[in-house]
Amino acid sequence: MVAAALRVALVAGELSGDILGGRVMAALRGAFPDHQLSFEGVGGQQMRAEGLHSLYPMERLAVMGLVEPLARLPELLRMRAELVRRFSDNPPDLFLGIDAPDFNLGLARKLKAAGVRTAHLVSPTVWAWRAGRVNTVARSVDRILCLFPFEPPLYAGTGVDAHFVGHPMISELAGVPDRATARRTLGVDPDAPVIALLPGSRQGEVSLIAEPLLSAAALLRDRDPRRVFLLPAANAERYSQCAAIVAEHRSASAVTLLEGQSRLAMLASDVVLLSSGTATLEAMLLQRPMVIAYRAAQLNWSIMSRLVVTPWVGLPNVLAGREVVPELLQDRLSAPALALEAEALLYDPSEQLSEFARQTQALSVDFDSAVAGALAPLIRHAS
Repeated sequence: MVAAALRVALVAGELSGDILGGRVMAALRGAFPDHQLSFEGVGGQQMRAEGLHSLYPMERLAVMGLVEPLARLPELLRMRAELVRRFSDNPPDLFLGIDAPDFNLGLARKLKAAGVRTAHLVSPTVWAWRAGRVNTVARSVDRILCLFPFEPPLYAGTGVDAHFVGHPMISELAGVPDRATARRTLGVDPDAPVIALLPGSRQGEVSLIAEPLLSAAALLRDRDPRRVFLLPAANAERYSQCAAIVAEHRSASAVTLLEGQSRLAMLASDVVLLSSGTATLEAMLLQRPMVIAYRAAQLNWSIMSRLVVTPWVGLPNVLAGREVVPELLQDRLSAPALALEAEALLYDPSEQLSEFARQTQALSVDFDSAVAGALAPLIRHAS
């Protein structure tokens, strides 16, 4: 008997989405062992390794911020129109957009209107800003897959089917080394107080945040010369940028600059000082006390501050519904404030760690099984 063929279209716009997409593809193969699955769309190395026929380089979708996408808008609109034509003329059994909501939801809406079953993985941050996007999601997809348990209730009454599928980082962190092993790997004194400094992954972010982190490190080192500071740069470009900044700073002798290895640096640390973003969730899941530091270009901050609907930017605080992690944002970000909060956590991190354990438990769902379970009925319906 010839296995039935199923075709799934997927579009991811950046590295994190590519990693998720690869896992989704593997999970769907497991959910349909008696079918021949084919995948096409847009993805990167992980998705291509799982068999995706990528119609465009994923990097063409990887635009960030509020202003940068405007310059790329004509190209992005052409690409989306071409995908709409392709998937409308030859409909897949399912279209799944993976994050990149500004691109993917517009694409999904047109495909849904053409009769294609549509889903989206990673809810837009409607809890943080542009809350009206819940209605955009509802018009665009049949099902939204949410990484956080507080997200599905946000879609109540919109008509979209919202599923909590857990966070993939939970399984990624299974079996990570302990603090002592991480320190041995990095060549760090096993008894030293260690502070990790994570200024972000983008050039503009690092240029605004690295200096206050390094100045806080200098203050903390003045108070205790035994303290060690690890600064993992996200990639080779950020390493060069950070190296130039560190070389000119008075804290240089106390700072060990790493290329990559951010997770290992967090594991080795007693406290993490970091930019807002997914790294705050990672630090929480690793049970590492933290202080969030963030500063944006003034134009971006002016726009963002008018759109934000949550009092917090850090995911641990959003999950807890209160400020468990100190947030030093924009004009409140200073070296003395960072050093003060870090000192408090070095002395007593118990409140943060207790909340982190509770939130980790709430997120502990088998992501791969949950995603396959949420998407399989859509594919069966379409086929």
